[in-house]
Amino acid sequence: MGMRIGLVCPYSWDVPGGVQQHVGDLADALIARGHEVSILAPVGDRPVELPDHLVPAGRPVPVPYNGSVARLSFGPRTAARVRKWITRGDFDVVHIHEPAAPSVSLLACWVAEGPLVGTFHTANPRSRAMAAGSHALRSALEKIHARIAVSEAARRTLVEHMGGDAVLIPNGVAVRRFADAPPLPGFPGEGGSIGFLGRLDEPRKGLAVLLKAFALLAPRRPGLRLLVAGPGDPGPALAAVPDRLRDRVVLTGRLDDADKIRAYHSTDLFCAPNLGGESFGIVLTEAMAAGAAILASDIPAFEAVLDGGAAGETFAVGDADDLARRADALLDDPARRDALSRAARLAVRAYDWDTVAADIVHVYETVLPGDATALLPGPGSRGNT
Repeated sequence: MGMRIGLVCPYSWDVPGGVQQHVGDLADALIARGHEVSILAPVGDRPVELPDHLVPAGRPVPVPYNGSVARLSFGPRTAARVRKWITRGDFDVVHIHEPAAPSVSLLACWVAEGPLVGTFHTANPRSRAMAAGSHALRSALEKIHARIAVSEAARRTLVEHMGGDAVLIPNGVAVRRFADAPPLPGFPGEGGSIGFLGRLDEPRKGLAVLLKAFALLAPRRPGLRLLVAGPGDPGPALAAVPDRLRDRVVLTGRLDDADKIRAYHSTDLFCAPNLGGESFGIVLTEAMAAGAAILASDIPAFEAVLDGGAAGETFAVGDADDLARRADALLDDPARRDALSRAARLAVRAYDWDTVAADIVHVYETVLPGDATALLPGPGSRGNT
């Protein structure tokens, strides 16, 4: 029998991000399983098609949060909308993402009664928001009946700041959606190509490191191009690339969903040079689902998703020289890239939404009235493998 499920997203829906994508894909997976779903999220002015089951919670404002700038919504008017959504929804379960975020998520914690599930995405051991507000947050977070962490790093952040524990259920990816697509026009090309996808103006995504590595590789690899996809101004990062090589850095800007999938299929090597602050790495699971040969920084979240290097190679985080050396070797070794592609397609099955949504529904069932199951990590929980 289907449930009425309310999903709360703290970040502006019109600005792409991992949490927004997670919530949207989870909603689709739950609806496909026969459940009735409503999403509550801030919505800004950027033109974007909203799903029919999304309810705008208010206009977002940019706020420094956990080492980045998040677009959050709060205040009396937003609180009234949260209360109205919860009252009208009459949900069996309210699932709040990033419950500690000072946005609609924290407001929903305070307002909601009945079964509450919280998913924690943040992996930041120096989270000022959680550390500074831990006492104020505790009264709200104690209302949550079951906690989910998307990674061991996110679980550890939660435990260190708030205590308690969480079941590990990773981010999902629509594997079939990414499996096949034609490359973008002109790619990958005879000289080969390396791909990057992420916000260009967010330093922790590591584009500057990749551009330095490309400046080392390109002179000795005629025709090699760098495909850089994502919103934002690359700005100072491009200074690492000599003028004579700039035309080999292809900037696509923001891509729609279809072209994003094509981008993953457009490169000989996909690179994720992130510097840290990642709790999971949805960009990696998407690339894995596309069968990309992956070279990623060796941050813990990425090593976990890549199964310790079995589904993709890693380089020393922040080290452009090491990135260039390893990329050089992989570009010269198509057999190794093919092996990594096959391993990635196999490993990513654990993250398919069919599997992940089933695990999340099980969590919902444990918090419904009349179910006395204690939801603690144990034989039924799983991690990032």
